[in-house]
Amino acid sequence: SQSDFEHIDTKTFRHEDVREVGAEWMCRQAIDQLELSAFLKDRGFDEQQINTCLMHIVSRAVYPASEHKTEQWISGSSAVAELFGKEPSRVSRHMLYKAATDLYGLKDGLEKHLSLKTNELFDLDDKIILYDLTNTYFEGRKANSKIAQFGRSKEKRSDCKLVVLALVTNQEGFVKYSRFFSGNTTDCTILTAIITTLESYTHHTRDIKPIVALDAGIATGDNLALLKEKGYDYVCVSRTKLKEYKLAATDPVILHDNVGNPIIISRVESNHENEQEDIFLQVHSPQKALKEASMKQHYNGHIETQLSALKTSIAKKGGVKKYEKVVERIGRIKQRYAKAAQYYNITVSHDNGKATDLTWALTAAKNLPEDGVYFLRTSLKKNDESTLWKIYNTLTELEASFRTLKTDLNLRPVFHKLDKTTEAHLFLGILAYSLVASIRYRLKAKKINHDWRNIIRIMNTQKIVVTTMKNDKQQTIMIKACSQPKAEALEIYTALKYKTMPYHLKKFVFPQNGT
Repeated sequence: SQSDFEHIDTKTFRHEDVREVGAEWMCRQAIDQLELSAFLKDRGFDEQQINTCLMHIVSRAVYPASEHKTEQWISGSSAVAELFGKEPSRVSRHMLYKAATDLYGLKDGLEKHLSLKTNELFDLDDKIILYDLTNTYFEGRKANSKIAQFGRSKEKRSDCKLVVLALVTNQEGFVKYSRFFSGNTTDCTILTAIITTLESYTHHTRDIKPIVALDAGIATGDNLALLKEKGYDYVCVSRTKLKEYKLAATDPVILHDNVGNPIIISRVESNHENEQEDIFLQVHSPQKALKEASMKQHYNGHIETQLSALKTSIAKKGGVKKYEKVVERIGRIKQRYAKAAQYYNITVSHDNGKATDLTWALTAAKNLPEDGVYFLRTSLKKNDESTLWKIYNTLTELEASFRTLKTDLNLRPVFHKLDKTTEAHLFLGILAYSLVASIRYRLKAKKINHDWRNIIRIMNTQKIVVTTMKNDKQQTIMIKACSQPKAEALEIYTALKYKTMPYHLKKFVFPQNGT
């Protein structure tokens, strides 16, 4: 290229409008690989709509916040608008609200497109699909909402109304299908609404359908029967610990978890007639046993301390003696420590409506569940213990997806007032997660295992800077340049096979009067 020399007054140097660009540029290239622009164009979106929608998805992935805060971020500190041909000062929260609802209007088609595209990009086959539920909570009363209802919060926010998110992914963590339900919907009643749609959202080359891995909360007898009826095999945790069973004559298999702790797996033979068609495995984790024993000791100590205090109060002058009051106190203790209290036999001696003594004892040892033991249940007949356990443990990938959605992509809490905008907010997070999953899948293949927040931190070290100066002709020269990526950011670009910067330098020269 031709050299460009100027005589510059160094005292006139000004660095202005410094903006983050690395994370935005990385996500821009990921979204191009997913061919969302072509998808939206085929659905009748014009260029302005397409760029606004894609900009909003990238914004949610890089800076997960409300539309109001996202508007401020785009206007003040990010180069994301420029990457999509927009003037930052002209991006409003109203544009972002509309983009989110427009995308939600294409939910089914978008999820099918992303399901197919990620399988093509990464040469995947949906041999195993994972299904689980979570919920997130609202801030505000949500008085007129149908979807926001009180229910059992996964985050212990029983004071807030909830919305339930059902998610189906493949074993690599890519979303196949999602659906939203009201917050009072129970885990075990949703599968019927999901299972009939799975066939059109999964892509597999084999003649048989994929294996479904699901957690105990969903693995009711009716749901497992439904899976069988629809032709799906499954692997799950048994909802209850088997009582009438014996270990099979075969030797147990010893495996190790991700941190090297031993896992002992034995085949069992159940005598329950409704369970005879399935295979059961007893999974014993010595490390889990130690943890459960420690927790029992902790909660048992709390229960017995409070029962001892109540017993002392009964015997003490002026203490609680009325029988109904004593029973009420015991009820509160049981409620507070419900999981541990179920294994205590508590007896109140009383005479003429007054409590005279209080005694308690742990249930007989043979009736207590064994620490560190749970049971896997599967309809698969020919797989070995090691394979079945690994299939079930793919659920940890789905748990990681929920953590990313809720924490890294700000799916909680929800502030929107209308159900339509609430669902659009949640769906935008799922679209942003598609970018996150694509990028992290590529990086993991190159042994780069950073969490998403750390990836954003590293990439945010790359900036776009506007520099102005005056030359000897009193002209103002403006240079917009992208900084070179630092070593860690360059490593990420290289692993992803992405371009390292959107452009190197843009130069503008203004006459002395600035016109």
